Amino acid sequence: MSHAWPFMTNACNDPRIVRGMTEQLNVRRKLLNAGHKALGWKLAFGGPVAMERLGTTAPLVGFLTDRALLPSGSTVSLSGWAKPAAEPEIAVHIGKDLPGGADRATAIAAIAGLGPAIELADVDHPSDDVEGTLARNIFQRHVLLGAKNARRAGGVLEGLTGRVIRNDVEIAKVTDFQALTGELIGIARHTANLLAAFGEKLEAGQVIITGSIIPPPWVAPGEELVFRLEPVDTISVRFG
Repeated sequence: MSHAWPFMTNACNDPRIVRGMTEQLNVRRKLLNAGHKALGWKLAFGGPVAMERLGTTAPLVGFLTDRALLPSGSTVSLSGWAKPAAEPEIAVHIGKDLPGGADRATAIAAIAGLGPAIELADVDHPSDDVEGTLARNIFQRHVLLGAKNARRAGGVLEGLTGRVIRNDVEIAKVTDFQALTGELIGIARHTANLLAAFGEKLEAGQVIITGSIIPPPWVAPGEELVFRLEPVDTISVRFG
């Protein structure tokens, strides 16, 4: 069963989040000034167990740029990675600017479609350090995005099935995509609210990857992970 959080983000009441987001967004601005292009945002630690462990009330938010984007079928070297994970996620494609404080109907109207994503993360720092995790952009390394399905505009999940295949063996079949992440509409509103609190904006053309739909699979060289979001698209990544 999905869950939701307070939509009026109380981030400014948590000094860990204030300090971590301030540092993270300073890094993002430097990257954009250096020629990176904004791709969107990522959410993590949105499940009830994770939030209880961290003492938070909503997912943590990080950023994505075009330099992180890889095509499906890529082979990624894990050389130098500390603890690599490949997370199958739902990508929410934003079709209209969504300001902070937007109501539910406005958030639904801003979602132009859904698609599959795989995020590659390297957990190289204790995750219970909220400030440090945010400052490190929540371990983000790469992201793969599948096709956007416009029939899923508004965040419609009904009829979707997610299959996660590791080395030709199906390790998960998912139909409740919000159990570990929270409701997609709530995710969009939370992201818009949090960004507004730090002087940023959730903009048309950006994507939100909403968090792993299964406990994050840890990966090693020589492995392959495939995410089938049926009937939308299939994406995959190999590790060298």
